[in-house]
Formats: sequence, structure tokens, C-alpha cells
Amino acid sequence: MQEEFDYALRQVLSRELPGFRSLLSCKQLTAGASQETYRVVVTTDNGERQLALRRSQPTAASESSVGSIGLVAEARLFQIAGAADIPGPEVIYVLQPDDQLGSGFFMEWLEGETLGQRIVRAPEYADVRPRLARQCGEILARIHAVDWQAAGLEKLLPVIRPAQLVDETWAVYRDLNLPVPMIDYTWRWLKENLPAETELKLVHGDFRNGNLMVTAAGINAVLDWELAQIGDPARDLGWLCVNSWRFGQAQLPVGGFGEVDDLLAGYNSVSATPVSSQQLLFWQVFGSFWWAMATLQMAGAWRSGETPSLERPVIGRRSSEAQMDCVNLLIPGHFSVPDTDKALSEGTQLPMPAELLEGVARFLKNDVAGQLDTHNGFLARVAANSLGIAQREFQVGPELAEQERQRLESLLQLEGPLDTLRWELVNRLRDGLPLASPGLAEHLRHTVAGQLVIDQPRYSALAEH
Repeated sequence: MQEEFDYALRQVLSRELPGFRSLLSCKQLTAGASQETYRVVVTTDNGERQLALRRSQPTAASESSVGSIGLVAEARLFQIAGAADIPGPEVIYVLQPDDQLGSGFFMEWLEGETLGQRIVRAPEYADVRPRLARQCGEILARIHAVDWQAAGLEKLLPVIRPAQLVDETWAVYRDLNLPVPMIDYTWRWLKENLPAETELKLVHGDFRNGNLMVTAAGINAVLDWELAQIGDPARDLGWLCVNSWRFGQAQLPVGGFGEVDDLLAGYNSVSATPVSSQQLLFWQVFGSFWWAMATLQMAGAWRSGETPSLERPVIGRRSSEAQMDCVNLLIPGHFSVPDTDKALSEGTQLPMPAELLEGVARFLKNDVAGQLDTHNGFLARVAANSLGIAQREFQVGPELAEQERQRLESLLQLEGPLDTLRWELVNRLRDGLPLASPGLAEHLRHTVAGQLVIDQPRYSALAEH
């Protein structure tokens, strides 16, 4: 397979890249949950050159998650963005079916940082971080100013208004056939708080820390246009402020590096259409709602065998992070959770299951990962995280499940097994149960926080109470 892949690469590059001489290497990068990105190094008449190859996963039945436009359309958006003074790479060639490489495109390789954790913490970006929020606002205003009709984008992108977007997102969750009451609660809130109609604009759809390339001078590329659409431009600003993309820097709401006032100042300095705090709140809530659904969708695709991956089931467990962000935005308040740092050896079995899992997880993370190449080292750490989740499920899962069942029996005035009660609450929410019903917010807070303690106890949203 690798030989066939390399042969197809050489055939395309020799035909489409001026001065091509040889393929030196093609290395898959770890970034990207729904698309593959490779660094391709070649020799040309002018010396060594690096390219990026972006293509859909060959094992996937569809190119990406809900709303994906496909890589051919994404390549076109990179070209349009470059003409509108929006930073990004130059597209070199869009793959064709006869190329035998799937759907995708080659683009210029740019140097810069894309890892959100490093952008918010690395000392080399300390001077530029305070300027990034304003720069994001300015870039977003330029994106939203693109004349999408003149560019013919209505032929490539979906036109989606807020109500339709909310319902389509919820419908994907509904079709997964899972009882997750916080997702239904948030859907109801979004339906009851839809923003006023606004002029439709080009929307990036995934403008966030992690899809921006940053250097010591600022942002030098906006990446990953795969979720672009024509819609409400405030969506982009709200998504940038979602807690999932702050990488632990929750006190800085814009990407973990800046303040909302700076973001809006940059946006309003370029755009004639201001964005209000209420619009920003709606789209922050929607962003966490969307991510709570999308992570479950990815896990569902893994369970069905559509996209076999070690990473996908772990991503599915991140749904509780986004749900907790919805809790803190909509129904903040007190909650209590069990201590997952209690002794792993509680019990009479020697060793206890949690101890066995802890030992294997440490081996993978501390010993195995460092001995492997970058990609497989990353997967070893993902495997260690999977074992950590299972370990915490052993430790506190039964206790939390029983507490949830008791709360549901009190809230619903029904008795029954936990899954039956979860479905009952979900169905009542779908049938119009008032969101202010006594005990509902408290139940949701404790339930989501308890699940998050199992899935990711260090996620920043747990500290916000």
C-alpha cells in the first residue's frame, strides 16, 4: 500500500509541480480528527521544497463530520481567501479521480505553530498573544466581507440559517439513539433563544485556536475550511470563544489567549455590522452543543466500523466536556463530584482492576510513547488515556450511576432502571418539559459533572463552581 501511495504521489508531482525531480519523504501528521494531512518533501530544479497534502481518510464512507463541504470546495475557499487578504497557503493542485490518491489537494507548506496548547503557553509567543484576539477579529471581518455570490459560493456551500443549523445538529444526535439529557436541554434553550435574522455572510465554520497558524509576528494562516457555509457571521466569533478551544486557559475566553473586548474591537474596526454580547452567548452555547454532538457522532462512526481508529472513541468521551460548558453557560451553580485521586487499591482483590489499568497506562505513556515515531507515540498516549477513563469508571462509575438514578426517580416521580429513566427525561424534554422545572438544573449539573470526572477530571469547566 505504501509503495502504491508513493508511486501515485510521484506521478502527480512529476506532472503538476514545475521542476520536480524526486520525492524525498511523505509523513502523515497527527493533527486532524476527520482529515489526513501529510508533509511532502521533494527535490526540484531549484532545490528542496516542502508541500502539504490534505486528503480525506480513505477508510471513511464520508469525507468528514456533519456539515463537511468536501476538500475540492475547501481548496477553492483557500484560493478565494488568499485573494481577500486572508492569510493562508497557496493551493498548488487539486487531486482528480485518475490520480488514485482520493479526494484532496496539495498546498504550499507554511512554517508556524498550530498546536493550541503551545500557542497559549509557549514562551516564544508571549509577546504576540495579547495581539491575537484583535487580529482574529480583523481576519473574521474580512472573511465575512467576501462577496460570496460574486464568487459563486452558493454552488459549493450550504446556506444555513440559525434555526435550521440547530435542528440539523440535534437531528444528528437524535439519530444516534442515545439518551443524553443535557444535549436535549441545550437544544431546547437554543430553540427558545434564536437570534434575530441577519444578513447572510461567508462563515468559516471552524475558526478557532488549533485551526490558526501562529508565528512570533502573528497569525500567518487560517486553516481547515471544511465546515464553511453561508450563514450568521456571529457564529464564527462565538466558536472562537468556546471553552474547548482555550486549552486550559479558561480565564482568557478568546482561544485561551485573549479578551472578548479585543476580539470585538478588531472585528468592529473592519466590519460595519457589530456583534452583540447576546449573539456571542448564543453562538458560544451552540458551539459547545455542536461539539457535544459531533464527538458522539465520531464515536458512533467508530462503533459502526465506518472509521476504525484508536482516537475516535476517546474523542467520543469528550462530549461531557462540551456538555459541562453548556451547564456553566446556561445553568451555573453548585455541584459535587467524587474524588478520583482516592487510593486505587481500595478493595480486597490483589491487584485491583484499577491498579492494573494504572500500571499499563503509565507504561504506555512513560515508556512506550517515547520509543515510537511521532504518530505512533501519539497513539500510545491516546491508548493510555483510554485506560485512564476505564480506570475511573471502575473507581466511581457505580456510585455516580446510583446517585443519578435516585435523582431521576425524584425528578420524574418514577421508578426504574437508569437507562429507562434517562430516556424518560429525554422524551419529556422533547415534548416540552419546562426548562425551569424544579430540580432539573440541579440534576443536569451533577450528572454532567460526574460524567466529566470519569472522562476528563482535569478539564477546566469542573473548576467553574
